[in-house]
Amino acid sequence: MSVEENKVVSVTYYIEDDSGETVERIDIPVSFLYGEKSGLFKKVNEAIKGMQIGDEAAVELEPENGFGVINPDLTFTDQIENVPAEYQQVGAEAEFSNESGETRKFVVTHIDAGTVTLDGNHPFAGKTMTFHIKITDVREPTSDELKNGVSQQPGGATLH
Repeated sequence: MSVEENKVVSVTYYIEDDSGETVERIDIPVSFLYGEKSGLFKKVNEAIKGMQIGDEAAVELEPENGFGVINPDLTFTDQIENVPAEYQQVGAEAEFSNESGETRKFVVTHIDAGTVTLDGNHPFAGKTMTFHIKITDVREPTSDELKNGVSQQPGGATLH
């Protein structure tokens, strides 16, 4: 069976940065209902169409086609005394909501000379990444999966 519209596809994948370092790896298969609304990057979605179990693809994702370009409006620096103690360390995460109720995660990326910098860009934003994907299963969806547009995969893993 081939990867095509409205088939449940299971994959494993890893993502490499432009130096060849693996920055993310998922070895437990992630399942999704294949199609335009699968949540995959468009280039990855197109690359796996027609593939079968065991097939692999490597897709280079420029920032515009992957994790996005860096948006300087999503980087903020403030005096350390204005930031709660739990956010005064590099790597700390904070979630903020706007007036519309949309939320975004920000990560403390830099602390220097009494200031803290938070960045709301995806950690891979602005970088060309290579998405390596392997098809581990392709099957017909259940009626619930087709109706809801998602795989009923246990465990709740997600795919970029």
